[in-house]
Formats: sequence, structure tokens, C-alpha cells
Amino acid sequence: MTGRNSDAIIEAIEFNGDGLIPAIAQQEGSGEVLMMAWMDADAVRETIATGKVCYWSRSRGRLWRKGEASGQTQKLVEMRLDCDGDTLLLLVDQKGVTCHTGRRNCFFRALRGGKLETIAEVEVNHETLYGGEELGGDE
Repeated sequence: MTGRNSDAIIEAIEFNGDGLIPAIAQQEGSGEVLMMAWMDADAVRETIATGKVCYWSRSRGRLWRKGEASGQTQKLVEMRLDCDGDTLLLLVDQKGVTCHTGRRNCFFRALRGGKLETIAEVEVNHETLYGGEELGGDE
């Protein structure tokens, strides 16, 4: 999938004022919501062309190829665009954990009984994933 194959979806996307669109990654098959990140047109094109999910890192100001530092990659199974054209849903095959904290997904805190609780434990140590490098909300 290259070039013209990405043109139709790029034209249909309503990017925000910063040229970005939110992208929700969901595990294909189980439906588990893994993460939300941002994509620009180049990230969408690269994802379609390679089949490996690429995002836009707002903190670094550059493309962020999921798993480039950790090895925890996402293979694109299907890309969907919502009715307003302003949000992407990426059905992915996630290799390893998703979150930079070492948890399976980024939604590991829940408000329960008026209290914010951690509902998922760390599966992979941060140092194992990144060799001690401090990373923020995007890899």
C-alpha cells in the first residue's frame, strides 16, 4: 500500500489546526483499547506504506515509529476513519506491551468509588524496555 492507496484516506481526514488527528490503537481480535496518540499526514502515509504503525510525537516534534526504542511494535491490520473524519481507529497486532510504563495498555488507571486506582501492574520493567532512558507519554 503506497502513494495513491493513502491518498483517499488523507483527503478524507479532517486534521486539526496543528495538522494532527487522534489515533486510537485497539488490539485486533480482542478489542482491547491500547493507547491514543497523534498522527500527521506523513505518519498516516508511512503506516499505510509499511504496515507498521507510525505516530507523530508532539514532545519530540518528529515521526515516532512505535517500538523504535522498545521493540514493542504495532502491525497495522486495519485503519478506520470515524463519521466526522476527525479520529482514526487503528486495529493492530501489538507485539509486547504498549505503554512506556511497561503495562499492556495505557489505560491502567480507573476512577472507582471516587478514588483513582491503578488497575494493571507493570509487566516489563522500564529499564528493560528503554535501557534507563527517561521517556514521557510517547515512546
